[in-house]
Amino acid sequence: MSKIKITQVRSNIRRPADQKRTLIALGLKKMNHSVEVEATPQILGMVKKIDHLLNVEKL
Repeated sequence: MSKIKITQVRSNIRRPADQKRTLIALGLKKMNHSVEVEATPQILGMVKKIDHLLNVEKL
């Protein structure tokens, strides 16, 4: 599988609880925090759910 770099670019303040839990599940803790993860279908589904809060780059 390929890897992707996910960066949180918008705050989770005033977001629904499920979106906050998705950010935590992806390993994002605060603004401008980045993680590199495998691009599995499960991860891509989580990214699609909160894509308005993230910046995604392919590695």
